[in-house]
Amino acid sequence: MKFFVDTADIDAIAELNDLGMVDGVTTNPSLILKSGRNILEVTKEICALVSGPVSAEVVATEADDMIAEGRKLAKIADNIAVKVPLTWAGLKACKTLTDEGSMVNVTLCFSANQALLAAKAGASFISPFVGRLDDVNIDGMELISDIRTIYDNYAFDTEILVASIRTVNHITDAALIGADVITAPPGVLKKLADHPLTDKGLEGFMADWAKTGQNIL
Repeated sequence: MKFFVDTADIDAIAELNDLGMVDGVTTNPSLILKSGRNILEVTKEICALVSGPVSAEVVATEADDMIAEGRKLAKIADNIAVKVPLTWAGLKACKTLTDEGSMVNVTLCFSANQALLAAKAGASFISPFVGRLDDVNIDGMELISDIRTIYDNYAFDTEILVASIRTVNHITDAALIGADVITAPPGVLKKLADHPLTDKGLEGFMADWAKTGQNIL
């Protein structure tokens, strides 16, 4: 499974990238706002830092404007994935940009039918938002399972990029289902290493080590 980091925080990306935990990055207008930086500037810096796809989102709502913005974003670096919303206009933009050779990430997916449309339009990635579905008492992971089945049935190349991840359990479930990619905030990715028994075991080891009175260095 590929790990994408859902942030525009350069320091957080660099830390995880140094550990080999970054296969790509996803950004959106909300994350750019949090960074307090110019979208083109911060996106260019992220693209230079990581080798994998970096999703940069258009902000237009009409197809022609999305295409124009997408072309400008795609010029930032070769590893840009233009991010468009799952609307008819977004699907039109996806088809055009894909035909021109750009990677496209179709975002804000909430149904299997939407995911099917994105694959037909040639999307490189489909981003179902599991956390937001859970928020309205719909099982987000059931959607991931449905999309996996549909894509496997018809051998679509579109990768399932599980988004809106809130917990480490979302990542476990996505991996078990066979999603291609997850994107999560740095804090959630770091929590994958946490376990109370690991902490308890380390505490015991350190207590016993202290009793030996020895030093390694």
